[in-house]
Amino acid sequence: MKPHSTKIIAAILGASVILTPIALRAAQKPKYTVKEIMKAINKGDDNIGKRAAKGQASQEDLAKMVEYYESLPLNDPPRGEKSSWEHKTAALLAAAKDLKAGKPNALQSYKEASNCKACHMAHKPEDKK
Repeated sequence: MKPHSTKIIAAILGASVILTPIALRAAQKPKYTVKEIMKAINKGDDNIGKRAAKGQASQEDLAKMVEYYESLPLNDPPRGEKSSWEHKTAALLAAAKDLKAGKPNALQSYKEASNCKACHMAHKPEDKK
């Protein structure tokens, strides 16, 4: 095999590793809408998101959070850049999964990823008046 053939094969394999998850995600339909996710996880004074940020969420709460957050990256952003949406929602999902798994530093990662204002400024539709 010629040296340049090896480089081409390596580039193709590398691209497939990166693009396969994106293609799979694009082919999936979200189970929940953004509105349903926000209502289920963040609505009310005592919600799962707040309990999670305080380190007080039960395993049942965290399982529900992960289930709902799995749909976030599959939804299109209500507004703003898709790349920003993908970055923010992937970070939130990863942090929720780490919380559920009890990984070290998961609480801090979740607090950083669940910055409502940062996501809302970029992606929440403006209120219609």
